[in-house]
Amino acid sequence: MDSSHFCLAAQYGKKVTVTVSILDSRCSIPIGATGGCPSSALLPGGHPALHRQIGIGLAASANLPCMDLLWTPWRYAYVTGAEPVSGCIFCNAPKESDEQSRIVHRGKHCYVILNTYPYTNGHVMVVPYAHLDELRKLPTEAAHEMMALTQKMETVLRFLYRPDGINLGMNIGKAAGAGVAGHIHMHILPRWVADANFVSVIGETRVLPEALDVTWERIRKAFAIG
Repeated sequence: MDSSHFCLAAQYGKKVTVTVSILDSRCSIPIGATGGCPSSALLPGGHPALHRQIGIGLAASANLPCMDLLWTPWRYAYVTGAEPVSGCIFCNAPKESDEQSRIVHRGKHCYVILNTYPYTNGHVMVVPYAHLDELRKLPTEAAHEMMALTQKMETVLRFLYRPDGINLGMNIGKAAGAGVAGHIHMHILPRWVADANFVSVIGETRVLPEALDVTWERIRKAFAIG
């Protein structure tokens, strides 16, 4: 449909559905300036191979509301199966089976567990069994094991995911961004040069190609092999 037919239909209150392939962040769709019809529809870009359907009615405006839907039906079981958790999640996790809690390794002083809300696939945490809120309070033996497990996990993640880099670190205290401020834990996650894109930066959405259960199984096996 060209711009004149588009505007004519909108002007007379017809329901028009237009499918637009947005391939560039500078993309705009001119739809003419016929009475009551906006001169242009500026659409947020940066959506490779994404098609958006826009319904235009009598009250068409220059700022067309747009909403993107990312369908993730496989998460339904997770969302509906969530139960309230009491106490410290890092103290509770070792009490469950490895599969239930997604623990990939249990050491003498620390264990390695998948992050349930990963930043990227392969995002794990090294957690001491002791409920401590500051690294300086961690006994020397536990601190040594935490670093040894961190080194081991770097090796495993590089082998499994071939990342361009590795993020590791701690957020100690609520003001520092700790999700569980009362129990210290070391984050380790693989990173790629292009893993920060429009979906994560603009849409505040992470697209993870690998399910947590698959990640757990792969890391667990690779860790055991050494």
